[in-house]
Amino acid sequence: MTAPLDVVIVNWNAGDQLRACLASLAASDGAEHLRVVVVDNASGDGSAEGLDRPGLALTVLRNADNRGFARACNQGAALGSADSILFLNPDTQVSRDGIAAARARLEADPGTGIVGARLIDEAGRTHRTCARHPTGPSLIAHTLFLDRLLPGRVAPHFLLEWDHAETRPVDAVMGAFLMIRRPLFARLGGFDERFFVYWEDADLCARAAAAGFAVCHVAQAEIRHRGQGTTEAVKDRRLFYFLRAQALYADKHHGRAASLAVLAAALTVNLPVRLGRALMKGSARDAGAVIRAGRMLAAALPGLLTRGGR
Repeated sequence: MTAPLDVVIVNWNAGDQLRACLASLAASDGAEHLRVVVVDNASGDGSAEGLDRPGLALTVLRNADNRGFARACNQGAALGSADSILFLNPDTQVSRDGIAAARARLEADPGTGIVGARLIDEAGRTHRTCARHPTGPSLIAHTLFLDRLLPGRVAPHFLLEWDHAETRPVDAVMGAFLMIRRPLFARLGGFDERFFVYWEDADLCARAAAAGFAVCHVAQAEIRHRGQGTTEAVKDRRLFYFLRAQALYADKHHGRAASLAVLAAALTVNLPVRLGRALMKGSARDAGAVIRAGRMLAAALPGLLTRGGR
């Protein structure tokens, strides 16, 4: 790896996870060719302070408020000029040759526009994070938990039946590690900033496929990923943004009727079921988070119904 590679990390209260991520980048093969931009979304934990690493070209962009993942990714990408961009979560740690393996696969095939990595947990278990392009009916079914109730008839969003052990084309890879050709990213207009967080990666992969480019999972690119590392403390907002993004995706790719059905399923089934589970567990904290998420989704309805989140 001799040409520059832009790496964009969006940080929001990631604590020591961000420092561990940067340390892994500094220790990776070809670190001298990385151009890292950390976009900090108004963190309050000091995680954006003192990030310099010897031998790692690093820029920190500080937002005065939390502008969301998609918008912050676009901000970071705009500061670079390399032919490829790697979007990386702060709760990841790259292996020594992980980035190089992913980049080699991207550059080997002009028809491939996006590549992802094999994400593993601290015990070395592979996360099954590659996903299917959701249809309108599948979005509704998943909101109703039908993929869990009828697993033989309703396929899950993620490719859980596949062990992710080989490199192959997939519909979508997770934004925790997503490498894309810059010309394609520019052609697509970057991430859709209506997605504050969640589903922006699936949307980008769907648009890349519609533009004629393949998305590829690279099994040799091994990346440690904690998952939900920066949102565990805000379960209410996490649930709200997930359900909101799901409705936005449905509206954008499958029309208003699908979006309305997803919203109806969220309000009448998904949230009540989650609340019932929390109460059965005796978790007042989780129950409160579900109630607050429901209130936020209800408050967002006018915008979702009249403007599709625009």
